[in-house]
Amino acid sequence: MGSGLNFLDLILEASLLVQLVMLGLVAMSVMSWTIIFQRKKAISDALINAKKFEQKFWSGIDLSKLYNEISSRSGQSQGIEALFTSGFKEFARHKKNTFQSASIVMEGTHRSMRVALSREIEKMESSLSFLATVGSISPYIGLFGTVWGIMNAFIALGEVKQATLQMVAPGIAEALIATAMGLFAAIPAVIAYNRFSNSVEKLESHYINFMEEFANILHRQAATQIEAQANVSA
Repeated sequence: MGSGLNFLDLILEASLLVQLVMLGLVAMSVMSWTIIFQRKKAISDALINAKKFEQKFWSGIDLSKLYNEISSRSGQSQGIEALFTSGFKEFARHKKNTFQSASIVMEGTHRSMRVALSREIEKMESSLSFLATVGSISPYIGLFGTVWGIMNAFIALGEVKQATLQMVAPGIAEALIATAMGLFAAIPAVIAYNRFSNSVEKLESHYINFMEEFANILHRQAATQIEAQANVSA
């Protein structure tokens, strides 16, 4: 209990600038943890939804029925469903033009899915740059508070005739707290940034694989339809 009070006393007795540095680091740490929990939930939800969707997609369900089912829901489709709806909508639009070749139909479909992919990955990467920034600058901000606190401690030490360790120790201790708080803010942010970046890369790779498989299915459908129309015309 005493050590806790001493720790609090050191913070309260620190200079105004050092206190502002500590306050800023606490704010950055709180924001980092908020983002960490938000990104963890968003990425976890995206993986779960992708697994559920792919189970239904590969179950043999009619793609038009699946598209209508997703489109009828309230709100905009997200994640892998957004790739599917964007691609299928564009495919259906181009397919109505019977004079277009399968390659032209698929070019528009691919382009639509790539735009959707970029949009979804951008959502997943939202706020990750803040974690990287916190991880990069927090130790230096803490170090600045430490240097400033130690400088003030030695200035105060120079104003007395007889200096003792008991006189300088509190000033140095309160200054070092700033460095500790900087590391406390930086370490979780760096770990979370690296982990989430890796998760987003894996998710993006998963989405791209689905896009290619889905595009192959649509290409076969387009080629079959064009061939059937050619036979009818002949």
